[in-house]
Amino acid sequence: MNPNPAGEPGFTEDELLAAIRKVLSGGGPGVVVGAGDDAAVVKAGAGDGVLTADMLVEGIHFDRSLTSPRDLGAKAVVANVSDIAAMGASPRHAVVSLALSDRVDPAWVMELYGGMLVACEEYGATLVGGDLSSGPAVVISIALTGEVAAGTAVLRSGAQPGHRLVVTGALGRSAGGLALARAGVSKASDALTSDWGRALLDAHFRPVARVGEGQTLAQVGASAMMDLSDGLALDLSRLCAESAVGARVRLAAVPVAPELRELATVLPLDPLQAALSGGEDYELVAAGPRDAVEEAGRRIGERFAVAVTEIGEIVEGQAIVAVDAAGHEWPLEPKGWDHFGAR
Repeated sequence: MNPNPAGEPGFTEDELLAAIRKVLSGGGPGVVVGAGDDAAVVKAGAGDGVLTADMLVEGIHFDRSLTSPRDLGAKAVVANVSDIAAMGASPRHAVVSLALSDRVDPAWVMELYGGMLVACEEYGATLVGGDLSSGPAVVISIALTGEVAAGTAVLRSGAQPGHRLVVTGALGRSAGGLALARAGVSKASDALTSDWGRALLDAHFRPVARVGEGQTLAQVGASAMMDLSDGLALDLSRLCAESAVGARVRLAAVPVAPELRELATVLPLDPLQAALSGGEDYELVAAGPRDAVEEAGRRIGERFAVAVTEIGEIVEGQAIVAVDAAGHEWPLEPKGWDHFGAR
């Protein structure tokens, strides 16, 4: 590794690593050897191990002029925790690989790690090390382990015809928050300081992963589940493809975030489309027998004060169909975030 990121920023890799090690010096449950060696050593759990990785790239996933490093660090962790949650698992240990451009300084990096540590603490995970490099832009890549009781991980491939489709929370807030942040003071000054505007911004810059909700859905017998990182329409198409089934989605039942209707009075935005394809909501979509998803809704509402909404059902075949309030049907196009799709 080059000891200096491009542009000679005035600090060496060893100096930055030493500062990061101080930040990560607290240890955590199951950590035998933390940051500083060739690899961390952690105690293996008694159940099945779950592994995930997620990458955030400057200019693609985030704009440093719009987000604070602390919020960005926390969001990078949440994106991974959400994948663990979608398996019905608990997060355990994380490592982060970080590429830095010559436009960042050590203070920004420390704030980034501060956000990651706060998020790890919130979800019961421990950040145990990683890697540093230089690059033309900031890249944050986190790998996260989790644990689930043996044989109980909920996959995308278990949905069956007749099972009900549910989602947690409300959809579209993150897309609304991004649109509002990009509009800025010049186009939406009053909205930025309103209660509904702050709720949208929080959803985008400070998202929440549904760990307890995912575990509850698994416990009651959800047959398939995944997190909504790329939009309901696109992610549902992936779940259905893995399960070799189709789906009918009642558009009137989709829980559109109410703040989007306020935003639509300020910016040209379709609330339903934002809910269907906006992405980065980090809610969960799940399938299961009616009794199971109804019980999940009751428990999740009581434990976490989060709504679970039935939006449709799994059907035979491969078609994913949208149904409006009048009963008209048409194919639900799998629109959402695609890294390699048309921009």
